[in-house]
Amino acid sequence: MPRPSSPLSASLFNSLIASRARAGRAADALSLLARMLAAGVAPTAFTFAPILSSPSLSARCAAQLHTHILKRGFLHGEPYSGTSLVGYFGRSGRFDDALKVFGEMAVRSVITWNCLISSFVQFGRAHDAVFWFRGLVRSSDGLSDGSLVAVLPVFGSPEQVHGLVKKIGMDSFSTVSNSLLNSYCACCSMHMAEKLFDELMFRDVVSWNTVITSFARSNVPERAFELFLSMQRQGVLPNEMTFASALYACTSLNGHEHGKFIHAKAIKHNLSTSVFVNTSLVDFYANCISRRDAHKVLEEIPDNSTTCWNALISGHSDSDDSTSFVILRDMLRSGIIPNEVTFSSSLKDPSLLDLWQIHSLVTRLGHGGNDYVSSAIISSYASHGIVSDALAYGVALDPDSCSVSMNVLAGVYNKARMYQETKELLLHQQGSDTISWSILITACARNGDCVEAFGFFKQMRLLGHHFDNYVFVSLLSICTKNNSLDLGKLIHGLVIKTSSGCSDTYVDNMLLDMYAKCGRIEDCLKVFEEMEDRNLISWTIVISGLGLNGFSHKALAWFKAMEKDGLKPDKVAILAVLSACRHGRLVQEGMKIFKNMKADYAIEAGMEHYICVVDMLCKCGHLKEAEVVIRGMPFRPSTVIWRTFLQGCKTYGVIETQVFR
Repeated sequence: MPRPSSPLSASLFNSLIASRARAGRAADALSLLARMLAAGVAPTAFTFAPILSSPSLSARCAAQLHTHILKRGFLHGEPYSGTSLVGYFGRSGRFDDALKVFGEMAVRSVITWNCLISSFVQFGRAHDAVFWFRGLVRSSDGLSDGSLVAVLPVFGSPEQVHGLVKKIGMDSFSTVSNSLLNSYCACCSMHMAEKLFDELMFRDVVSWNTVITSFARSNVPERAFELFLSMQRQGVLPNEMTFASALYACTSLNGHEHGKFIHAKAIKHNLSTSVFVNTSLVDFYANCISRRDAHKVLEEIPDNSTTCWNALISGHSDSDDSTSFVILRDMLRSGIIPNEVTFSSSLKDPSLLDLWQIHSLVTRLGHGGNDYVSSAIISSYASHGIVSDALAYGVALDPDSCSVSMNVLAGVYNKARMYQETKELLLHQQGSDTISWSILITACARNGDCVEAFGFFKQMRLLGHHFDNYVFVSLLSICTKNNSLDLGKLIHGLVIKTSSGCSDTYVDNMLLDMYAKCGRIEDCLKVFEEMEDRNLISWTIVISGLGLNGFSHKALAWFKAMEKDGLKPDKVAILAVLSACRHGRLVQEGMKIFKNMKADYAIEAGMEHYICVVDMLCKCGHLKEAEVVIRGMPFRPSTVIWRTFLQGCKTYGVIETQVFR
């Protein structure tokens, strides 16, 4: 007969098991469980949860623990064991098993729901995460701050959760308010983020850091510096992140005095010895003041680390000279060994001679197998136009351990129009990521394999991968080429659904082009009106679309509106408006723009402009004027111009002309 378990001995075993499991020693925790069972001590509700939470637990051991939990009826009496099983299966992506356990649990807590929701979020299954979050709201288990923090990333817009947070009074929880703040910042809604920040009852250092960091990386970095000063006045102590973000803002502003002020504050707060702050200081001085001052800061650091040297190299990686390579040599002379970050920065834009030397150093120091270094070497060779060296180096790598390099190599194949090689490389690559799928879909789109591209897109969705703008642009280009309006609308719907409130101008421009070329000018104009950031390409697409769809007068009006908006037309924009005049037979207006191109816009007319104007004049019977234009061309007329002029002569019955004499 096994001796009865005492609460003390079970409690002691549970404590020892939990400490081993939390330290990542799942095997030791399982050994203690075996000793516990051998000693006749019955497991309690708290025995299995820590082991199932250990990241090093194998699937076989988890199955054994699942059996023990079922055998002892823990799924029906308490929520702890079932919650840990749901969490384990969710983290492993085994959602069918997680939902089965969830359904079998007689008692659940809000933590059980949170585990399930977090798992769906982790794997990008936004629809499922929102579905089960709504189930939690309807349940009697109640919401926690963890529930809201978990689900926020997958909602299309933070406003959808913000209303609920205020309604149930959880905006006083700092974790929830900070997560909301971060979501607004992530969605580029800085106006809403600042409004929420001003309304917060309690602002901790995390709240301040969130807005300072976001403004530092926005197009108004001066606001980050203002918030940094305001934080000081309100008595909130800054930390390493605060100083690093404020220095980043000064770098963007090229604010010499601001950066020096923050440097002084860092010394005052005893943070000048922090590697994180020092790295930001070196980066600031390298980019805003001088390399010599950056070196001086580096010399004053007690233990100048590889990270600080990397910041100095990174600060000069965009320069046209060999400064970053010179710094790399100084680093080696100082006895600091470069790492993969050093080489990645040095390889950003080196001269060909520097590239050969860095490549040699990478091989000598044994970093050739590093995925990021290898990908940088491939990119550098390709940027110098030495595609053969890029491909030769890339194909010699191990594809299983160099997924990033394989994606870069596929990109090189793609740019070289070697689409079949791109597809073969990526299809043979195990564990393809989002980037791999994106490049694969783009290769198919460029090669005209439209059905295959959408087939890969379907597979990508089924596997739960996120879509990036690269994918949307490729698919929309297919819809535009094939006039597939219905497919284009479906892609537009997905863009809206997955954009989380953030707008991408490149994708929006592709949508404009797709609707314009499919004859849906109303939808084209609607997309244009909803765009947050319009550029010259956006205006040009609309002007061209209006002309193509028979709205020539409107195209002219938009051309004038574009100029009023402060955008100076380029050659393409002028060609678009001339084309609209040609379609609408607006000869007078078209000729006025053409004759004043150089005076008004400092643009010399190219062959395409002359072709468009000659065609417009010939179609409207202005053959004498067309003849004058052809005679005044600064280069030899093309065969297209002669063909256009002859067709005009034939149409209007003109037999003799001086232009051929």
